[in-house]
Amino acid sequence: MSRRETKLKLMVVDDEPDNLDLLYRTFRRDFKVYKADSAFSAMDVLEAEGEMALIISDQRMPEMNGTEFLGKTLEKFPDTVRILLTGYTDVEDLVEAINSGKVFKYITKPWNPEELKVVVQQASETYKVVKQRTNTLTLALRRESIFNEVMSAIRESLDYSSMLSTIVETVGRTFAATEGKLWPVVGNRLMSEPFSYQSAENSPNEFPISEELLLEILQNPQTYFEEGSDKSSCKLIIPLIYQQDLLAVLALNQENSHNFWSTEDVDLIESVLSQAALALSQAQLYQKTRKLAEQMSNELEVARQIQSNLLRQSWPEFETVKIQGCCYPAREVGGDFFEVYTHSQGDIWLALGDVSGKGVPAALFMASAISVMRRELSQENPPDPYEVMLNLNSILADDLISNNCFITMVLARYTPETGLLAYANAGHIYPLVWSKTSLQKDSEEVKPSFLKERGIPIGILPKWRGKAGTIDLKSGDVFLLTSDGITEATVVQGTADGRETTRVMLQQEGLWRLLKEHKDQLNLDKLLAYIRADNQVQEDDQTILSLEVL
Repeated sequence: MSRRETKLKLMVVDDEPDNLDLLYRTFRRDFKVYKADSAFSAMDVLEAEGEMALIISDQRMPEMNGTEFLGKTLEKFPDTVRILLTGYTDVEDLVEAINSGKVFKYITKPWNPEELKVVVQQASETYKVVKQRTNTLTLALRRESIFNEVMSAIRESLDYSSMLSTIVETVGRTFAATEGKLWPVVGNRLMSEPFSYQSAENSPNEFPISEELLLEILQNPQTYFEEGSDKSSCKLIIPLIYQQDLLAVLALNQENSHNFWSTEDVDLIESVLSQAALALSQAQLYQKTRKLAEQMSNELEVARQIQSNLLRQSWPEFETVKIQGCCYPAREVGGDFFEVYTHSQGDIWLALGDVSGKGVPAALFMASAISVMRRELSQENPPDPYEVMLNLNSILADDLISNNCFITMVLARYTPETGLLAYANAGHIYPLVWSKTSLQKDSEEVKPSFLKERGIPIGILPKWRGKAGTIDLKSGDVFLLTSDGITEATVVQGTADGRETTRVMLQQEGLWRLLKEHKDQLNLDKLLAYIRADNQVQEDDQTILSLEVL
């Protein structure tokens, strides 16, 4: 919108009427001139008319001289250019006035009209430059302030729908729109339900931007700006685009405004919306990620339930033995497992295994291992632990090797009639065996037996290699299996004087110390609860299984 060039305002101040009239006639064609016959009347003019581009003031005036008067205008009107007329030479006053910034130049009386015109012309050019820079700086600060205000409001919105509503509300309010609508774009189509803004001063009316115009913007995403033919309204449509993806279309309308959007305003709105498009894209990504996370969480919960059901939750009460077992995955699902299987012939099978890795892949191999093992053990005459380990490796090796996984595992068969425990170990932690009776008598001297017959983990080679072992268990003997999630857990260890504490890995030696502390009654739930309480973050699956001969 073009604006007609207006004259700069100039005020002349002199207590002599002839001088005042002369100055008025000299500059009235080029400036809008205001007259004042004293400093006090000049202050009244400034109060009524506002900032002057130039002030020409006489120095010697009653009640208040020119230097004092110009000094009083400096704070309120810093951009005004001041010229001092003086009929005498007072060097100190003039130097002080110029150095303090109160005076642009001084002219001695009687002045030369042409010289005065040249000085005033220079002063007016100086004022224009200063004003332009001031306006540019003010506009830049306003743009930055508005930009920060709008973007802060937008980025405070956490979800996609809330952000859409905030964009149209904040932009509409900040830029004095009468009303506005924001349509999300999905699949190159405008959603039927837009987010709306309505200013408090205007009652809801039919939105003046047609559907045809919006469809044109949809096909050719560019800013559209139109002033009404009667200059009483204007429309603005801006597409929100991020990395060539059209995310939304914002339409704003202004009615009967005293300050319609300028080109600078439109540029500022576009820059705000370009950042809003980035924030909107991030909100979309966050929303998709959250939905996927919720879906994955639900699926993992189902997987956890399935895995939990695969593990034995209970087993028969035995007259001659007591069996305890528990498993805590580090994630929703894990690779640790244990099995307690009672064969119809009376043998009790125990197994504890650990699939390399964590999460869903480990859980799938864990389920496969349990399934194959149960099929082996359910035979009328199941093979011994060594043969079962060979068969497990033969069935699972191809899948394990192709996925760079393996399984460490201990499988044991206890025969209550004979007290014989036969076992096979596929690269797992050594099982522990000790006598509770001996431990209660002399806990310092008693050491556990580590069953060290062991082979390679399942899934390392096409054919499993290892050694089987046997041991006779008597009344009071305990057979214990653990996963490395327990022996590699860290616990707080103090010095003898109790002054310092450090975190150390438990290992089997530390586990044995804890077992000795529970020598009167072996309770795996309490033991594991103690270890877990010392670790705020569980790094690995934790599983423990015991058989105690009564």
